[in-house]
Amino acid sequence: MSDFTGGFWSVFIAVVTLASIVACGVLLYALSGRQVATDPENTGHVWDEDLVENNSPLPRWWVWLFAITIVYSLGYLWIYPGLGAWSGSTKWTSTREYSDEMAEAEGRYAPRFAKYSATSLEALSADPEAHAVGERLFLNFCSQCHASDARGGKGYPNLTDGDWLYGGDARVIETSILDGRNGVMPALGAALGVEGTRDVANYVRSLSGLSHEAGRAGRGRATFGTYCAACHGAEGLGNPAMGAPNLADAVWLFGSAEATVIETITLGRSSTMPAHRALLGEARVHVLAAYVYGLSHAAAARKVAATK
Repeated sequence: MSDFTGGFWSVFIAVVTLASIVACGVLLYALSGRQVATDPENTGHVWDEDLVENNSPLPRWWVWLFAITIVYSLGYLWIYPGLGAWSGSTKWTSTREYSDEMAEAEGRYAPRFAKYSATSLEALSADPEAHAVGERLFLNFCSQCHASDARGGKGYPNLTDGDWLYGGDARVIETSILDGRNGVMPALGAALGVEGTRDVANYVRSLSGLSHEAGRAGRGRATFGTYCAACHGAEGLGNPAMGAPNLADAVWLFGSAEATVIETITLGRSSTMPAHRALLGEARVHVLAAYVYGLSHAAAARKVAATK
């Protein structure tokens, strides 16, 4: 794309734009010189026996409207950027407008968020006003992945239950939003082979009480201890310090079908939770984290709030 930022292309775009406007003006002038006739020219085209096509001059109101658009376009290009590198007489940029709007919003809302920052996450999650603010932040910045009801989808965690990859403590949730998370399940297909992978998949399914082949699950147990226990634990209960999921409950991030589990073991998985520290700032993340915490800790939050 850097090839299109040179001086030549700036001049080229400006010339093409102005030439197009001038051409429109010339065409309009040429077509508007004729006066409206009482007997318009017949083109000779007839449809449905009596529907005749005439060639009449342009109506005057239409001509003037077209002329106004040409004048307007020239004025617009003088005031705003549009002619190559010309920045317009006002030097307007979308970036500066965005920055000005953000600065205005920061001045208006910063005191409110500062007040929230002094409140613990547990207590803040039970505050109706903070809950409403956090919900709006969630819908704007989180619902694209976790859904508007925060119940997630395939590959995106449900934030309303009690199952947490890195732990459900309020501060841990805040850290996840601030700094993001990177979860990686290594591909083990080459190391285990087709049959070994299927054995481990059956063992993993057995941990949560799903249907499985007992013989394969028995063989897969030993393989699991060699290749998987380091992250998921000897009993498959997971490790929040690493973000390794609990394989013994009924919660599955990508699905529990045997084919899906085999796919996960064979190809691995990679999940990223983007960091929001730079985007939202710590004060807004504090409110957002309180909202997320409250989704699965509503009763506990109400109890904390009642003691204040």
